[in-house]
Amino acid sequence: MALILNIETSTQVCSVSVSEKGQIKGFKEINDEKSHAKYLTVFIDELIKELNLSLQDIDAVAVSKGPGSYTGLRIGVSTAKGLCYAKDIPLISVNTLQSMAFGLINKVKQQDLTIPNFTQSILVPMIDARRMEVYSAFFNAEGEFLREVKAEIIDQDFYKDILKSKQMIFFGNGSEKITGTIQRRNAFFLPGFFASAVDMAQLSERFYTEKKFEDVAYFEPFYLKDFVATTPKKNIFK
Repeated sequence: MALILNIETSTQVCSVSVSEKGQIKGFKEINDEKSHAKYLTVFIDELIKELNLSLQDIDAVAVSKGPGSYTGLRIGVSTAKGLCYAKDIPLISVNTLQSMAFGLINKVKQQDLTIPNFTQSILVPMIDARRMEVYSAFFNAEGEFLREVKAEIIDQDFYKDILKSKQMIFFGNGSEKITGTIQRRNAFFLPGFFASAVDMAQLSERFYTEKKFEDVAYFEPFYLKDFVATTPKKNIFK
């Protein structure tokens, strides 16, 4: 049994949660750009106190490693590393896009959302990378990677061959700026979805159980700095 502090600062959302056995015990978050430096440590302190815990009770810290905002990631990772070093506890990193995929899957399982043909769909969480660039990856309905994380400039022909045979669910703040760009029958857009520390719990618990820990001294966020525009392969999901 492990108590894990989860930290999400990769987008405009500043979010923290405490989880146990993959279940959320409490969380705090604010959707406000450039709020991370102001709120992150305050949220951690307030949440720990509200749960009648102390930092001594925390068994590990999980941080959303990116891709995402350079500044946000630096703040989140620096805070996580500081806590792990001071308390001599493990550091866990969680891919931001995979965490978002798990968040959507859980909302469907809990019937908070109803999406036709969900189990056969490709989940495409997207994070805004400025201008028409997005960070994205593909997942199945179990949260497993179907395609690695990429930085892409989206145009009207993107994913057209995949969309001929598969429904693709686009969500996250990156997807909101391409709703008018990809207009095809199998393109399903889910507005108002953002990265949250709430969605990290299952992955952080799994990695804790597997002892998949990072080196506190040398761990760096996944910035995905090198931008390469790519075109998806044809028919790879038929």
